[in-house]
Parts: sequence; structure tokens; C-alpha cells
Amino acid sequence: MTGHLFSFGHGYSAQALASRLTAKGWQVSGTTRNAAKRGNFEAAGVTPLVLPNDDIAPALLEATHLLVSAAPDADGDPMLAQHRALLSKAAPRLKWIGYLSTTGVYGDHGGAWVDETTPLSPATKRGQMRVEAEAAWTEFCNTHNIPLSIFRLAGIYGPGRGPFAKVRAGTARRIIKQGQVFSRTHVADIAQVVEASINRPQCSGIFNVCDDDPAPPQDVIGYAAELLGLPLPPADAFETADMSPMARSFYAESKKVSNERIKSVLGVTLLYPDYKSGLKALLHSQ
Repeated sequence: MTGHLFSFGHGYSAQALASRLTAKGWQVSGTTRNAAKRGNFEAAGVTPLVLPNDDIAPALLEATHLLVSAAPDADGDPMLAQHRALLSKAAPRLKWIGYLSTTGVYGDHGGAWVDETTPLSPATKRGQMRVEAEAAWTEFCNTHNIPLSIFRLAGIYGPGRGPFAKVRAGTARRIIKQGQVFSRTHVADIAQVVEASINRPQCSGIFNVCDDDPAPPQDVIGYAAELLGLPLPPADAFETADMSPMARSFYAESKKVSNERIKSVLGVTLLYPDYKSGLKALLHSQ
């Protein structure tokens, strides 16, 4: 199957998906607010649309599939807030809409397991805005009878995003908070999960996207150092560590995220089922 994917907020995860789709003959149009990315998009076979100046209407009205990655703000989801009338006009042609959300919508569960049926209780304003955006897209797709898949992404790593640079530079730290655990996902697995959903629009719904091995953050940093043959980075207690408010906010939530639905419903076999296999592959690709 091929089609035309319109990617609103064509960032890291969407670019990984586009690489898979363009190799199979898909047309991909992607939006950005950074004009400097125009050449990179073109080199990757993606038609760039630089906001707010470029007209997105021709591409959106031709699109068969829509992926929304742009983060919501105080005004809500930017695609719906700014382009609802155009979206409604494009709706009859759209076969599938995907929304990239976050596991932050679940909030803190003290290290316990959560799945797609867990009640949403975000611990941050960012998480609350995602909950509202998920609801807005659900309402839009129900109104226009379009299959919607919501992907709740765990912590993302992959090429250009990983612990190796800080470990090599000697700036990495192992932040220790008792009982803290995070789920993660390699960007290549995000791409294959979203593609599997595109290929099975009848299997729409909510999907947690993460690996099989939730782990304390200090273990990941320690393993990166081990792979590099470098000393174990120093340990800092969370309570006294010098951290930005953004970094500290991530530690407000501790949970293990179940990924069973991407396997049972979408038939996905993870490329990187744990952080060790993912980090090994990253290191060998550098």
C-alpha cells in the first residue's frame, strides 16, 4: 500500500517513519517552523512546508493519511486550533490519522505497571495538555468517521539521541531516586509501530510504544559507560542534584508501561526490545 502522508510537525519520530514510507513509494509532505530544515527534508524525499508562510492546503487536501506530532500549547492542539476548517474539508479523503502522544498522560504510579486502560492522571501541565489533545482528536475523528490511532510514546532515543556523547565528554551523571523507573523506545520501533497501524487502519485505537524493559535511568547511563569502556559516571542523589526544572519534572513520574497491544493487535516484533540491544546498535552505527 502507498499513499500521501501529511506530517504536521515533522520531527524526529516522523522523519524515521517517512524514511520507511518513501522507500516504498509513498509521497510525504512535512511541516516545520525552521526554514533551515527545508534542504534536509528535500534530501530525504519529503516535500517541505515551512510555517507559517507556506500554504499547506494543496498537500493536505491531497493527503490520504495524516500524522500529527506537534506538541499542544495553551491554545490546544495547533493543527486543530489553526486548521480545523481545512481539516474538515480534507476529511473525506483521509483513510487514517495518527497522533503521537506521550506516556506522561498516565502520571505517576510509583513504579507500578500501566496499560492503555489505566485512567489518565498526568502529573505535569505538559501531560494534561496531551490528554486534552487526545480528546480533541478523538472527537474530530468520531465526527468525520476517520480511523484514529493514538501512540503514547515512552522516552525516545536513537541516532543522535542517546547517552554516549555525555558519557564520552565526562558530563554524564547517574541520578539516583529510590524506586525510579522509566520506559523507553528506540525511534526505529516507533516508526515500525506507526507503519503497522497505517497498514491496519481497522485496528485503530490507543497504543503504548515502548520496549520490554523498564529500567532505572542510572542503569542506562552505567551500561553506556560499560559499552564505551569508560569509568562509571558519578552518582548524584535526586534530592540534591543540580538539574533544570524540565529535567527534574520527568522524575515526578515513575511507572512501567505495558506494550502488549502493539504486539497482539498490530503484530509488531520489536527491533530493540530492551535498552541494552538498542544502545549496542547505536554504538555500532556511529
